[in-house]
Amino acid sequence: METLRFGFRYFKKDLFISIIAELLSFAGIFAELLLPLLSGILIDFVIRDTVPDEQSGGIFHFLLTGRFGEVHSKKLFFSVAALFMLLVAVRLLFIYVRDLIQERVGLNLETALRYVSYDKLMQLDSDTISAYNSGELLQILNSDTIMFKELFCHRIPYFGDSVFMLITTIVLIASIDISFVIIPLMLTPILIRAVFIFKKKARENFTVIRANSAALNLTTQENIAGVRIVRSFVNEELEKRKFNKVNTAFRDTNIKQVSLTANFEMTLNIIKQIAYVGTIAIGAWLVIRGDLTVGYILSSSTYVVRLMSDINSVNNNIVNMQQQTVAGLSLKHFMEKESLTPDDGCPCLYSGTPNIELKNVTLDIDGQKILNDISLSIPYGKKVGIVGETGSGKSVLLKTLLRIKELTSGSITIDGHDIKEYKLERLRDMFACVFQDVFLFSNTIESNIAFSKPYADQKLVKEAAVHAQAENFINELEDRYQTIIGERGIGISGGQKQRISIARCFLKNAPVFVLDDSTSALDVNTEKVLLNEIYEKFSEKTLIITAHRFSSVKDCDEILYMREGRVEERGTFDELMKLDGSFARVYRIQMEQKEA
Repeated sequence: METLRFGFRYFKKDLFISIIAELLSFAGIFAELLLPLLSGILIDFVIRDTVPDEQSGGIFHFLLTGRFGEVHSKKLFFSVAALFMLLVAVRLLFIYVRDLIQERVGLNLETALRYVSYDKLMQLDSDTISAYNSGELLQILNSDTIMFKELFCHRIPYFGDSVFMLITTIVLIASIDISFVIIPLMLTPILIRAVFIFKKKARENFTVIRANSAALNLTTQENIAGVRIVRSFVNEELEKRKFNKVNTAFRDTNIKQVSLTANFEMTLNIIKQIAYVGTIAIGAWLVIRGDLTVGYILSSSTYVVRLMSDINSVNNNIVNMQQQTVAGLSLKHFMEKESLTPDDGCPCLYSGTPNIELKNVTLDIDGQKILNDISLSIPYGKKVGIVGETGSGKSVLLKTLLRIKELTSGSITIDGHDIKEYKLERLRDMFACVFQDVFLFSNTIESNIAFSKPYADQKLVKEAAVHAQAENFINELEDRYQTIIGERGIGISGGQKQRISIARCFLKNAPVFVLDDSTSALDVNTEKVLLNEIYEKFSEKTLIITAHRFSSVKDCDEILYMREGRVEERGTFDELMKLDGSFARVYRIQMEQKEA
């Protein structure tokens, strides 16, 4: 029920038109259910010459009054045929309009669900998102939204249709003769028990099917993204076996569902046949007694078969609702996730010349100290270099500035305001970042550079590329700035990706540039020219740069050498070399390797 309430939030704006669609559906169904009565009249009073009484024809008794033709006449035949065609036309028209409305409402709901789930993805912090693998996220944002839409726009309305048909059919059978209801009522408890057993097993299996589908998505996506790694390690057979394992598991759970459905269908068909044969037997007995005409036997047997089919339809809708409820529950759980980075700061706070202060910054993750008591003053325009061993906490320290990681203790302030007082959008707008894991979109080079300013003048895009030392290689490409980059930058080298990403940073032109080991794939000369561009063209900007190559931070105003989350040494380049500690030792080793 909670899942339905969750979905109703997005469905309720189309509730009124959906009710209209359902009423049209009821009218179309009712028209269809009247057809067997007309068939009975056709047999009894057109083909045969049965004498009508005051009860003959039921609601169509007016056809037998003589105004529309005498019994056993062509006029009566054409009257019955005309009414039959009218009811068929009404049914087709109403069902057609209903289908159009349902599809429109369904597309609206699917779009709304996909939008809010994607919006939620954008709101959640990295740690919360990392709890899901990419296969699960694709399942939620794509398959689950479609499946959950089906629940509201098709399955629930169809369930309503089935219940309406079931009740109306029982009433029509009873209006012919109450005896016809006896066998269906006797068989109903057996059918209901079969339905509940099937429902429980189907829901459990649908949960497994969904999990296997997510695993299949993940395996497929990883092999598409990592195809070059797989080939370089000649590991195609291993990946084939992994894929075959999840593919087989997905097949087996679906086969199990087919088996469950087949077993239930067999049970249902046995019950239907018993009901049908029983109805014919009761009808024959009533005809022999003179209480019923042959036409009514046809109508009654049609209604009884329809009644059992209606019960089957109710069951099928209940079963399908289990699968869609599982999808809705997963979507609901995702939408209810709370970000570990609350965004309740003041939207009015912003600084074009931020003065950053870190005081006793400490970060624990899973009981391990990643950052330990770090203090640092970064007035606007200062150039800070951060170096150290792999895993020393350099990148994590940068992420705390943008609240990608939340501190365990200590504080980070900008112009005297704790960064938690800033809205995340306003805070992050002060930084232009290039992260270690360079990400480029499957789009043109121009659109990748202009990501922060999609409508930027092409002149500004080119200027940013020039400053990032990317202009030359871009001009060598056939389509230059309109060259489409493959997924995640496939098609260009690591150094080219870094330069495009740095150009994107320059075009944003935020007060603080953050370069997280973003020149590692560049040759020393290109890196030197690029850094000189930053110091000359963006001299007023704050620069925070991490690097494994110590020469990258040589010209910084202050350099931090980190080890195991602590600042072990700090100072200018000359001060650290005079200190002759870890920084100086590693720098000399790197220089010797370069000369060698």
